[in-house]
Amino acid sequence: MQKKPKKIWLFAIPLILILGYFIYDAYSQPSIEELPGDFKEVAFVRNENNKGGIIRIYAVTVGNQLNAQYDQCADMFPVNDYGSITKIYFFDKNKPFPTSLQIDEPQYDTSKYEAINILSRRGFKK
Repeated sequence: MQKKPKKIWLFAIPLILILGYFIYDAYSQPSIEELPGDFKEVAFVRNENNKGGIIRIYAVTVGNQLNAQYDQCADMFPVNDYGSITKIYFFDKNKPFPTSLQIDEPQYDTSKYEAINILSRRGFKK
């Protein structure tokens, strides 16, 4: 009877370790705050229609424009296939920036706010 508990532990310990690794990996993904440039997401809007491509619009502030990695930051935002669009507007952290966006053009009040960079990512049909 003593061999049965040992067999259970031989399977349980590796299973617990693997599950622990998956949980750690899920919660330790990098974020835009960790990139050079002092990025911070300040606004987001997404279309409600799921019958076409998903449209996501983000406003992100930049604290250090000289060292900012705009492309790496844009690559961290989600993009789906089948014609989806993710558009990221970057604003100077020390100037006024929008805290709300809209799906329709223009996505923010262009008379009040000035984007320093705009990047888009598109999904492709597989």
